[in-house]
Amino acid sequence: MVDKMNQNLKTAIKREYVKCVESPQHFMRKYCTIQHPKRGKMKFDLYDYQDDMVNQFKSHRYNIILKSRQLGISTLSAGYSLWMMLFNADKNILVIAKDKDTAKNLVTKVRVMYHNLPQWLKTKLDEDNKLSLRFVNGSQIKAVAATQEAGRSEALSLLVLDEAAFIEHAESIWTAAQQTLATGGDCITLSTPNGVGNWFHRQWVEAVDGVNGFNTIKLHWTVHPERDEVWRKDQDRVLGPSQAAQECDADFLTSGQSVVDPQILQWYKENQVKEPVEKSGFDRNLWIWEYPNYSKDYIVVADVARGDGTDFSATQVFDVESMTQVAEYKGQLGTTDYGNFLIELATKYNDALLVVENNNIGWATLQTIIDRGYPNLFYMSKDLQVVDVEHQMSNKYRTQDKNMVPGFSTTLKTRPLIIAKMEEYTREKMVNLNSARLIEELFVFIYHNSKPEAMKGYNDDVVMSYSIALWVRDTALRIKKEKDNHQWAMMDTMLNMNGNTSDESSGFMSNNAPKKNPYEMDIGGEKEDLNWLLG
Repeated sequence: MVDKMNQNLKTAIKREYVKCVESPQHFMRKYCTIQHPKRGKMKFDLYDYQDDMVNQFKSHRYNIILKSRQLGISTLSAGYSLWMMLFNADKNILVIAKDKDTAKNLVTKVRVMYHNLPQWLKTKLDEDNKLSLRFVNGSQIKAVAATQEAGRSEALSLLVLDEAAFIEHAESIWTAAQQTLATGGDCITLSTPNGVGNWFHRQWVEAVDGVNGFNTIKLHWTVHPERDEVWRKDQDRVLGPSQAAQECDADFLTSGQSVVDPQILQWYKENQVKEPVEKSGFDRNLWIWEYPNYSKDYIVVADVARGDGTDFSATQVFDVESMTQVAEYKGQLGTTDYGNFLIELATKYNDALLVVENNNIGWATLQTIIDRGYPNLFYMSKDLQVVDVEHQMSNKYRTQDKNMVPGFSTTLKTRPLIIAKMEEYTREKMVNLNSARLIEELFVFIYHNSKPEAMKGYNDDVVMSYSIALWVRDTALRIKKEKDNHQWAMMDTMLNMNGNTSDESSGFMSNNAPKKNPYEMDIGGEKEDLNWLLG
């Protein structure tokens, strides 16, 4: 009788083992234990949406999950990983998260599940560390913090990118990971939103468009059966409306506190952005949309890289009258080469007004331009008063006025001004933007602790050159207009005092009003004189 009972037990265990092998959902529901924040240790009773997700994991190699907060997706990924390792030999699973603690948390979930399994389901452990587990069957899971080197040179069976929207260097990590997954590995990428334009957002958008191979799974807060409108309203109270929209509604457009409204940027992307007619330069990073028109005036603005290899030099070329972006450069030229490049570019565009940021290493680039005697270099006074360019460029003026400096100074005083001008012009759609690079940087240009800057892991070099261009164009023209109005008023006063009138041939007055300047044009609803831009 005992032998028969033992045999029946062995048969039942074998049958149950087969069920676990065939169904990860059955394995997790019946044998996996989780640590619930309120209920303590309990069986992992999958919700319907979790059950469906496992089916998608099995059906698709690459899955990207845009989710609400606290839906148990990290726990589900842990259970799925444990199932994969127990019932398959030589599976290599890597978890990458924004920091070590976040990555370790998923491995901890795996460990809790494993140690609470019945003995007959356990595969013997070969290694058990805080950040890794390895079984005697050769399968293992390891957690690492996000670095540029994370995941390189590892043949992976499964890559889990946890809270991927917050991972620094996600772009380079994914580029490297694709090589390690090439032999048939899977990927689960999951996150709440963190603004738009970052790697996770781009992958999601491309996945929705069906161009990158990711299967999309969106989990709104309403998928959780224990949540209702009362819960959602409470989240507004606790988190604030904007944060709640991000973490509960999985809403990209309300997350990240972008400097420029993401909906405006999306409009530019859909209606203006286009491929350049030419990509030139040895690195093909000079993008040209319009070749020089010798009847137009242009402004060339350069933001010089710091020189530490982490950022880029960026150049904008704009048609002054229409404020159309006609060319853009983003690269890592040396300071001397960059100076020579700027001279060549500005000369090509009708001896354009050349504005070079003079912060840090920018002085080296400026020195190259000054040494070569470029005739239309922008000078700026220390109190932001911009004066006539021709006057600026006279040797006498430069030696006599110590307040004038070559280039544009980005300081605590000027930075808020140029960012505000950029936001205004962009929001009001007063500029014509062609560059996908610029729009991508604007998407990740956010307020961080009230300071406008690039999201961690991204650059804002193109944005800054764009911002400086708008400020110089607007402010310099305004100051020039004020100066000219003052001169006209003085001339009018002098003529009236002498009892003189002038006819049209005088060039000064017509019907007691200034004769129309042939270089005047309507900009932003005002008449502005562009003589100073003609070099």
